Amino acid sequence: MGARTKKTQENIELEEKNAVLTDQLHRSVADYRNLEKRIEEEKREYVKYANKDFIVRLVPAFDTLFLAGKYTTDESVKLTIKTIVEALRDLGVEIIETEGKEFDPHTMEVVTTGEGEEGKVLEELRPGFALNGKLIRPAQVKVGKKDIEN
Repeated sequence: MGARTKKTQENIELEEKNAVLTDQLHRSVADYRNLEKRIEEEKREYVKYANKDFIVRLVPAFDTLFLAGKYTTDESVKLTIKTIVEALRDLGVEIIETEGKEFDPHTMEVVTTGEGEEGKVLEELRPGFALNGKLIRPAQVKVGKKDIEN
């Protein structure tokens, strides 16, 4: 019986060791799968924002074009602006809407104030841009103030 008890004790120890190793294996596989998911998410984020630097460099040119569009009646300029805005939208770039909106400090920057409805955007001085929901540059606006002192 002593030999049998020894074998049973060995079996118990092996089963315990097997359980520990199986648990470690499951944890390692789970960690690896989580790592794969995290890397895949980082790749998606990278691709989503890869154009940011390029777009930021083009923003001053857009400013000039939008300003020209504001003061011209030339339909070719207006068509060019429309085409560029559509192309930007396809890349995930949104032009921040300010016209007639309440001032939003998260997407707008007050450059000046003028007499008008309190807190309402009176004029956009420079457009703002967001890329896939993240602000690239705030819009610069003129905001209404009830009592303007001279």
